[in-house]
Amino acid sequence: MPRVSAARREAGIEITPLIDVVFLLLIFFMVSSNFVQKQVVSVTLPESGAAVASVSDAVEISLDAAGMYFVAGRPVGRERDQLLAAVQSAVGNLDAQSLAQQPVEIRADANATHQSVVRALDVCASLGLVRVSLATMPIAKSAESLTNAQ
Repeated sequence: MPRVSAARREAGIEITPLIDVVFLLLIFFMVSSNFVQKQVVSVTLPESGAAVASVSDAVEISLDAAGMYFVAGRPVGRERDQLLAAVQSAVGNLDAQSLAQQPVEIRADANATHQSVVRALDVCASLGLVRVSLATMPIAKSAESLTNAQ
């Protein structure tokens, strides 16, 4: 039986195991990635001369002009009980001291009713959330110069 010497064997790269590994990585990243995009609630914020930047770790309660509440971008409904349940699930199981330190930002549309904003404030107070802020936009320069002239 003739022996095949090392010099006669053809050098090459086996691609089959490489394709298997790439395929497994593809499956892993497809399964572990999040394909749901964050919903953005479009509200027209009221203007304020003392507008400041929002806190990034705050629980966000949005309110559109029709009176629909959104917690962290998810629609909740128009009722107080629905809002209360959604905010409770957003803050999780925090103790009283942590709840008092948890910031909350209410982003109400400029055309929202006063009752709807008060309802959101009431829900925050009933849960013990005291660091509540109302989101506003800075006043446009042209509007600001008109108010200063009067």
